[in-house]
Amino acid sequence: MTTQPIVPRRRLGTAGPEVSALSLGSWHTYDRMDFGDAVAMVRRAVDLGINLFDVAVYGLPGGPPVFTDVLFSAIVRAAGLAREDYLLSAKLWLEPYPEMSLRDQLGNALFRAGVEHADLAVLGDIRRDDLDLRRLAEDLAELEREGLIGCWGVNNWSATAVRTIREHALAAGSPGPQLAQLKYSPCRRAIPDGEPFAALFAEGLSMQASDVLEGGILAGRTSPSREIGRDPGGVRDRITAAAPGLAAVAADLGTTPAQLCVAFTLTHPATATVLFGASRMAQLDDNVGALALVERVGAEQLRELVSPYWVDGGSVDPEGP
Repeated sequence: MTTQPIVPRRRLGTAGPEVSALSLGSWHTYDRMDFGDAVAMVRRAVDLGINLFDVAVYGLPGGPPVFTDVLFSAIVRAAGLAREDYLLSAKLWLEPYPEMSLRDQLGNALFRAGVEHADLAVLGDIRRDDLDLRRLAEDLAELEREGLIGCWGVNNWSATAVRTIREHALAAGSPGPQLAQLKYSPCRRAIPDGEPFAALFAEGLSMQASDVLEGGILAGRTSPSREIGRDPGGVRDRITAAAPGLAAVAADLGTTPAQLCVAFTLTHPATATVLFGASRMAQLDDNVGALALVERVGAEQLRELVSPYWVDGGSVDPEGP
């Protein structure tokens, strides 16, 4: 039995596809789940209206092998999904580039996921000073022309770097980045709510909110057992300290801390989609319930209620890394 879709679609940037306001994917999502449970969860996500799935490979050199993207290829088949039923987001890493070309990286990602193209490719963090943004933009434009990627975005880049690569992309015949994937939560707001990115958002760039629960800390798991993302500004201890206050706000609203955090990210006018990880059906349903919470409480009131728990103001440059 199918479910009436309730997750709305929003345009990604000015030239991207219509994507669901919620997107599913995280580090090691499916390799932490029973296969049958994963199939049921992905099927329900699609029935609820979620169409964007992030299956980036997050394995580190020397670390344990990662199979979440390989599993996803089997999950969608078992769930009875056709390729047109979902949009796939892949990650391209900049550390090995250009020695390892974007084409080779993408080819491996597509092979592992069992698909012929990525609807969205997200470029990883810039961690080096010698990155040739002109060459990078030209290589991305070629992948777009060949239909190997539908559009592309960036992960945790500075506003200046986004603007620079967009200029190179336009010169290469590409629409440029359609999305900035940024850490965003009631506690981490300095970059998405700052003026440098506000200017880019006004020009049509969309945001994909990520790290919404700070690796589970804001959902109540204050001592996470698995790896979580970087800690810009060194404010994670303050985020951990803020978690009980956010939980109290959630309780007053008759909701969960996770649902409150997802709802908050949906209130940003540039948010096209909120990326979250779920490894249980209950987590999926709780996060989807954030849409109703925004309607019930209102965006302005939600932002006011969580404003005391913003901790990275003054610690993180709004320009970005």
